[in-house]
Amino acid sequence: LTYLRYDDVQHEYIVKFVAFPSDYCLVFMNDVTAHISFDKIRSEFVANVSHELRSPLTTLTGFIETLQTTAAGDAKARVEFLAIMQEEAARMRRLIDSLLSLSRVESQEHLHPNDNVQMVDVINEVAGLMSYRAVQRGMKIELSNNLPQTLSPIVPSKKDELSEVMHNLLENAIKYGYGDSTIKINIETDELKKMMKISVVNSGQGIEEIHLPRLTERFYRVDKARTRKFGGTGLGLAIVKHIVNRHRGRLQITSDLGGETVFTAYFPLMGA
Repeated sequence: LTYLRYDDVQHEYIVKFVAFPSDYCLVFMNDVTAHISFDKIRSEFVANVSHELRSPLTTLTGFIETLQTTAAGDAKARVEFLAIMQEEAARMRRLIDSLLSLSRVESQEHLHPNDNVQMVDVINEVAGLMSYRAVQRGMKIELSNNLPQTLSPIVPSKKDELSEVMHNLLENAIKYGYGDSTIKINIETDELKKMMKISVVNSGQGIEEIHLPRLTERFYRVDKARTRKFGGTGLGLAIVKHIVNRHRGRLQITSDLGGETVFTAYFPLMGA
């Protein structure tokens, strides 16, 4: 039985009827919406992974066959094809690495990390590492630390996971921001001074509001061609979401078309 509830959400039920004397019956209704939704998500995930791996594999197979036949003695074609094959192999490696990272984070999401990490040091480190990528597009990264001097910027966390969050957010800003623009990293606290608030801001084409709630879905892309052009796997923001959830924080995304796009991650401070 499919039923559209008052909240406009479609629910799926398994209904069983048990007959009783005197024209009565007992009705059992089991809401299986979550189970069906999980099966659908799992099927879509498998289909997406298969598609993402099949594409570079098809390219590799095609070039290998060409090098073995019509281009066997063509040195120029061999150099050109091997470069493309190397790029496709690297794309597959990035996808597999992202899948492994996502699987690891999802499996540990219920476990709260308890290492004491100096968040500002992590941000400075990742910003320094990513600056060369920004320079390649004529961009620069600016960091503004607006934390109160009396506040200890310690976050109960895992350093590698916080680094992965910052790396993915900055990589996203570099890919989709305008060339020759400035990426801003703002560090502050929330109003109650219980959460560290880290915002990564870039200027670019922006994202339509309809896409914002789905950006953290696995393999969801606003512009598939542009994502592949810059080597994206479609998993970066999904990884960010699960890491933030594991830290009992939250992720907020806002965007103005033709203006600024802001990814803001909130992390609980030590002792908050």
